[in-house]
Amino acid sequence: MRHIRLCDTTMRQEQSLTFREKLELCKLLDRLGVDAIETGAIENRRTDGLLLKSLASAVRNACLSVPVPLEEDGAQFVRSCLSEAVRTRLCVALPVSTVQMEYRLHKKPDALLDLIEKTVSACRALCADVEFSAEDASRAEPEFLQAAIARAAQAGASSVTLCESAGMLLPEEFFGFVQTQKAALPEGVSLGVHLSDTLSMADACAAAAIRAGADEVKVAACGENSVSLKTLAKLLHVRGEGLGATCGVRMTELDRGVEQIDRLCRTKKSDTSPFDFGVREDEEFTLSGHDDRAALQAACAKLGYDLSEEDLLQVYEAFQTVANRKDGVSAKELDALIATAALQVPPTYQLESYVINAGNRIGATSHIRLRKDGAVQEGICIGDGPIDAAFLAIERITGTHYELDDFQIRAVTEGREAMGETVVRLRSGGKLYSGRGISTDIVGSSICAYISALNKIVYEEENAE
Repeated sequence: MRHIRLCDTTMRQEQSLTFREKLELCKLLDRLGVDAIETGAIENRRTDGLLLKSLASAVRNACLSVPVPLEEDGAQFVRSCLSEAVRTRLCVALPVSTVQMEYRLHKKPDALLDLIEKTVSACRALCADVEFSAEDASRAEPEFLQAAIARAAQAGASSVTLCESAGMLLPEEFFGFVQTQKAALPEGVSLGVHLSDTLSMADACAAAAIRAGADEVKVAACGENSVSLKTLAKLLHVRGEGLGATCGVRMTELDRGVEQIDRLCRTKKSDTSPFDFGVREDEEFTLSGHDDRAALQAACAKLGYDLSEEDLLQVYEAFQTVANRKDGVSAKELDALIATAALQVPPTYQLESYVINAGNRIGATSHIRLRKDGAVQEGICIGDGPIDAAFLAIERITGTHYELDDFQIRAVTEGREAMGETVVRLRSGGKLYSGRGISTDIVGSSICAYISALNKIVYEEENAE
């Protein structure tokens, strides 16, 4: 039976996901056994580039399919970001209908054919797996569509995807459309389909496309306007013999995996809380005193840090001091070491005072006073809890919201007067910054940790200008 490749496009649709949630989404999809994972378009090279590098390390089996920017070095940039990926696909997505090519790209048919050839050739020189995605293909002039596909194939495209962007075709109509294009497809080029669910018939049209000879279907584990991963995988599992087709999705994990992805994508996030992104799960590794700087650097990268050589040296020295006194250093302890040793900067903001009111019958309120350049600035906020309110008050003072990547509290001494240590990780521009605070008051230690991370961000931003 034919193996039908399933390429998940959930990440492309769910743009509101945070950096860490996108990593988790890809791990879940990889575990499910989809053949490819398509990312969103690159909008910011710094943040999106860091995301692609992280995905390349996190995804173990699936192919990472990335739309290539149309800039001169777009293909080179994407390929360099995916250098560590197990499998890579460069995707050239261009509209082929007359309305779309003129409205979106302001190009005539001949100019678009040249652009297809140029971009696909640049991708093929860097990667063996190149996809040409013909957007709005069902409304393109038949002669031009075949010319575009032929030009892409000549330039080195290994697969062509027909996009039914309008979502207006019925299953039998789409069957005929795919069958015609499959027959005209150059030898050695596989055919994929991408369907919109405007008429709630995307799943049926996908089944029709498979009967017509399609080799790949773009699906979504969570998405309103796509072929359902869950539905199509079950269809191929139950009726695959009749269709002469199968897929590689792990059926025993399908329901649970899709439920996890749906929960990840659909969870309501507060419009105000700094905690709207949650906290990460504990990493499961331990370093020993025998580990060298390369092992430490790999562990830091696993936690999400991109340390400079100077910061890595500082962290390594602190790590050796701790590791030589005990059997091992856990991920949480390494987090605290990085917060303490890396990127130590002059404090732009200093804590002047804080007042917190909280109880089981009143909402938590905070009044924070920070000193900057000799002047005291104040922020007053209401939050879901004392720490939530405190962080919101700091954001009110600075006028900036940063993604809270992680928040950890632990006791470092015992007894009623125990000291509490807090590590706060903030993400700015795709990069992690961590701060550490210690106090007998966990709210106080949390505020100090947040300000420590904040000062590192402000220092780098000011010195980058």
